[in-house]
Amino acid sequence: MAQVTVMIDGKAYRMACEEGQEDHLTELADRFDRYVGHLKGQFGEIGDLRITVMAGIMIMDELSEMTRKLGLIEAEVTSLKSNRDGALETQQRNEQQVVSALGELASRLDGLTAKLNGRMPAQVN
Repeated sequence: MAQVTVMIDGKAYRMACEEGQEDHLTELADRFDRYVGHLKGQFGEIGDLRITVMAGIMIMDELSEMTRKLGLIEAEVTSLKSNRDGALETQQRNEQQVVSALGELASRLDGLTAKLNGRMPAQVN
């Protein structure tokens, strides 16, 4: 287990993390420290615990909003996939209808050609 010292509100905290996660943990602590600093700037010295709780609530509010937005995006992706699948099915049906119509047209043309060849005298060159 790796160990990292992070700074929150000017205080050092020694934390354990998985090997290779040191930079990530430091970045998270830096981001949290910015929340704490922002709140201290707004409210002054109202107590470390209170500032920490307020910062935690702000972060949870942002997480809640991101979770809500992610749900909307996932629903939109599902809808787009469904629309795409429906469009593909429609395209396949249309292609089958075109193939069928071309087949019927070719048969009718063959029939007309046969009738015309049967009625018209053969041309001599």
